[in-house]
Amino acid sequence: MIKFVTSKIAVLALVASAVPSLAGNMETVSIKNCTWCHGTSAQGYEPAPRLAGQRQQYTVNQLLSFRKHTRDNPFSKQYMWGAAANLSPNTARELAIYLSALPPKAANDGDNQLAAIGRTLYEEGNPDSNTVSCAVCHGPNAEGIRQIPRLGGLSYYYLKRKLTQWGEGYHAAAERPMPRIAGKLSPNEIEALASYLSFVK
Repeated sequence: MIKFVTSKIAVLALVASAVPSLAGNMETVSIKNCTWCHGTSAQGYEPAPRLAGQRQQYTVNQLLSFRKHTRDNPFSKQYMWGAAANLSPNTARELAIYLSALPPKAANDGDNQLAAIGRTLYEEGNPDSNTVSCAVCHGPNAEGIRQIPRLGGLSYYYLKRKLTQWGEGYHAAAERPMPRIAGKLSPNEIEALASYLSFVK
């Protein structure tokens, strides 16, 4: 199965390299290979998330949302809309199976001094703003479940950007309650949450 999926990834990379970005009048972006942005072991870099160990159904949903243009933040438009343009649901599923089987590693790039505050916010929420605990949906160890993503170990920079973009209204077509919850988070709470989650293994 792994060999079969790996061959599919190679095909996807070749197809994607000829697909232009669909972000308005921007210059075309040649996507040569998934590993250019997400790393050879899919652990990600600051601007691109770790895909290794991510929930299979979540990955499928996101790949298809790129194709449908419902995941609409700037990086998605610039890079992923074109890369996923010719991606079939079956290939998206095979790719997601492969990625979910890869062992994830924690980014460990957050602020250690904020991690304890972030952990409390993650586990208990914020009663003052009526913000529910993140653990209710994402699990006690931020491992995710089914279509709800694993957050544990993702890069601080990626998490901070994503939480901020939720509050700015990007990816507005997503299911509740994330747009509402993220919209309530203060910049300090986002800093703390992103820091804490970057250390979770």
